[in-house]
Amino acid sequence: MANKNVIYGINGPVVTVKDTRDFSMMEMVYVSDERLVGEVIGITDKLTTIQVYEETTGLKLGDPIYGTGEPMNILLGPGIIDNIFDGIERPLKAIEESTGSSFISRGAAVSSLDDKKQWDVTITAKVGDYLKAGQIYATCPETPIIEHRCILSPKIKGGKVIKVEPNGKYKINDTVVTIEDDEGIKHELTLCQAWPIRTPRPSAERLSADVPLITGQRVIDTLFPISKGGTAAIPGGFGTGKTMTQHQLAKWCDADIIVYVGCGERGNEMSQVLTEFSELVDPKSGRPMTDRTVLIANTSNMPVAAREASIYTGITLAEYYRDMGYHVAIMADSTSRWAEALREISGRLEEMPAEEGYPAYLPSRLSEFYERAGRIETLCGAEGSVTIIGAVSPPGADFSEPVTQNTKRFIRCFWALDKSLAYSRHYPAINWMTSYSEYYTDLDPWFRKNLGEDFIKYRNKITALLHEENQLMEIVKLIGSDVLPDDQKLVIETAKAIRVAFLQQNAFHKDDTFVPLEKQKLMMKTILHLYEKAKHIVAAQIPISQVLELHLFEKITKMKYDIPNDKPEMFDELNKSIDDALATISNI
Repeated sequence: MANKNVIYGINGPVVTVKDTRDFSMMEMVYVSDERLVGEVIGITDKLTTIQVYEETTGLKLGDPIYGTGEPMNILLGPGIIDNIFDGIERPLKAIEESTGSSFISRGAAVSSLDDKKQWDVTITAKVGDYLKAGQIYATCPETPIIEHRCILSPKIKGGKVIKVEPNGKYKINDTVVTIEDDEGIKHELTLCQAWPIRTPRPSAERLSADVPLITGQRVIDTLFPISKGGTAAIPGGFGTGKTMTQHQLAKWCDADIIVYVGCGERGNEMSQVLTEFSELVDPKSGRPMTDRTVLIANTSNMPVAAREASIYTGITLAEYYRDMGYHVAIMADSTSRWAEALREISGRLEEMPAEEGYPAYLPSRLSEFYERAGRIETLCGAEGSVTIIGAVSPPGADFSEPVTQNTKRFIRCFWALDKSLAYSRHYPAINWMTSYSEYYTDLDPWFRKNLGEDFIKYRNKITALLHEENQLMEIVKLIGSDVLPDDQKLVIETAKAIRVAFLQQNAFHKDDTFVPLEKQKLMMKTILHLYEKAKHIVAAQIPISQVLELHLFEKITKMKYDIPNDKPEMFDELNKSIDDALATISNI
């Protein structure tokens, strides 16, 4: 029997079908005999609208459309980590091996996960056990540092274990456990499961954001901290270091697993990411970084609809590992390119445009994405989290444009990158005047408990000095620094030391690329110790020029290199040398 559902119209990635009632909203479909992956995004009594996630060149009117009866799913199971996918979870390495081409052929029928590889599986469920949704029934080593925990899909409420296979080698589609639910229906559990990308995975309870994600980057950990399960945006113009900042966070933050989504970025930049991540060594395990990293590559020359899906694919993978009890950080680079994909598809659909041509539903789509972050208690009683760090690329570094402004509504950390800082080689180029974090109230109890009240006191004083310097520099620009009194000149010198010694960080120096919180605290203490001592001297009418001639500010700018991370006792020696030097010009 001929397929009556055929293409009626084609407009870029959007195709329409006329006079059919066979499809449901958000259903995954296959377009033409090449079986291009698509999704139903609009239904009227006359037309059904489908967005196609692959290149539509060559499609013809009358080509058939095949329904699946299911929403847009991705396959979840062992083999995700240390893999590279496109925006709809097609494995790029496997496609290259099967086709012999570096480019993705249309309708590439390659399984998302390797269905030939055998995994060394340990079955944890026992006959007679009652499995609930989210509970672990088998484990296998996915990489040398990540254990894959097979969990009962939340689609199944639970059931009694009636059959268990012995421990051994299994493929992802082999049945390892059989359960019978309360209605007497049997479910054969394999190592994998499917999940719709636009549906958040459920959890038992949402936990408060009171544990920091430690990154080892001083400007973030101290001034603008983020919690595990938190949300942050890194907006910045071209060349300000968005991608490099995300690389640094991916390498050093204390998340267990990193999901990196290259969404609409330049192809050469994405290939650089792939090359660097394969060469990087994980500082915690000494293994390659790829052993705990998932890469989703959807470059700017790939189909635009798949770019829109890549964000949801990435967050679904992150939630899957969160449900195993892991802390996951997802880097989305960049959400602006994703929003541009929304705008292009919206234009094809002839929807009414909102500000700057973006669709009116841009804010709700952004909120859907960022709201899937969180630290939670999983259905099996463990703790897991998904932290979302999204890069934003406002045209011309204009932070008033719609994507940046709408993103600010749904995130609690704003790390604004500054072009002038980047061009003066100050990295990370996070502007301390325009950035902010709303996690202080949640995280301060943790900092008090683990680092003491002094840490918060030092941070507040450092912030106050930077703001005071900003106000003084307005005067200096108008009439010069010579007219300032010595106490204000001291503020400017101290703030300069804070900027160079503390906020600026060298990713290529072994002791400065990652700095433990204890060393961050001691660095702040040393800077403020010099400031307080010099303030007393200036108050005693001794000219600040005498203090500057001692070159103490230059000395403390080198402490980040001179004092190794594992020798905090050297700060006592540095503070004593400061006291001794100042004693030569004063008895205070």
